[in-house]
Amino acid sequence: MAQHSKTSPVLGHGDWQYHPVPHWPQIPADIDFVEAIGVAVGSNDRVLVFNRGNPAVLVFEPDGQFVEAWGHNCFVRPHGITAASDGSLYLTDDLGHRVSQYSSRGQLMRNIGPVGIPSETGVNGFDFRTITAAGPFNLPTNVAVAVDGHLFIADGYGNSRVHHFDADGILVHSWGSPGDGGSAFNIPHGICVDSRDRVLVADRENSRIQIFDRVGSLLDTWTDVVRPCQIFANEGDVFFVAELGNKNGRFPWQPKPDQPTGGRVSIFDPDGRLLSRWGGGLDARQTDGFYACHDICVDSQGSIYVGEVAVTAATAAGEDATGLPTLRKFVRV
Repeated sequence: MAQHSKTSPVLGHGDWQYHPVPHWPQIPADIDFVEAIGVAVGSNDRVLVFNRGNPAVLVFEPDGQFVEAWGHNCFVRPHGITAASDGSLYLTDDLGHRVSQYSSRGQLMRNIGPVGIPSETGVNGFDFRTITAAGPFNLPTNVAVAVDGHLFIADGYGNSRVHHFDADGILVHSWGSPGDGGSAFNIPHGICVDSRDRVLVADRENSRIQIFDRVGSLLDTWTDVVRPCQIFANEGDVFFVAELGNKNGRFPWQPKPDQPTGGRVSIFDPDGRLLSRWGGGLDARQTDGFYACHDICVDSQGSIYVGEVAVTAATAAGEDATGLPTLRKFVRV
């Protein structure tokens, strides 16, 4: 059983400090585990990992024991995973231009919106600089589920919009446009809904989090982040943010800064004040380092799970991905 030790470092600060858990999780040798592109917590605190290998969905106990896997050859390219309160999962397949709901055992329940045919945004590959706003979907990224079952979908790499669907999967409305002004997006990548029914969007390439009401009116903007990929809200509306940083995971046209920031985890209070943070360094193989934070979630005990897009990002950069972290657990002190 993987556990932190008394000698493991303490990460973060204030009331939000954590021990890393080494050698988590225990992945069977016959699983083609590539990277934890997405991570969520389901019932009984089981950890659900969206894998870019086969099978696509891996399930673990909190101590890292492997439970089961499903989703063989079901997705073109896995991207986001969200656990709903009824135990089902919403999975986004970016290159498949698909958002789907699955049971916890891997049965397809329904698709949300159009499937497989990208909307006309003018995107060229993943080049968000060329797009115009359009309907769903073009390379969608993540899903947030409200208490009433309504869905808010970040769309994503090939679009610049948030789409609101009701609990029956009917499109209610969409908002957003390309750019860096208020309510505009340069890759609306991550998304969550808090207890106040606010919709928080990780506007990745604008390095900010934009906060909206349910009809898309802008309420606030937080800027103390570097390329945020995902946001997780706990029951007290404390927000956990996975930041990609600006060292890795860059597009070819994006130059590396002279003093880059590595991937990091940041924790904010309900009004956007920073509570804790670690990472940001440039050596991802260190205990407090990240290569390319991509997803984040928190279980009922307050433990944090971070998924990293390490293999995809390193391969694109021509770097060796051997030994890079892709799935991490941190236990609250």
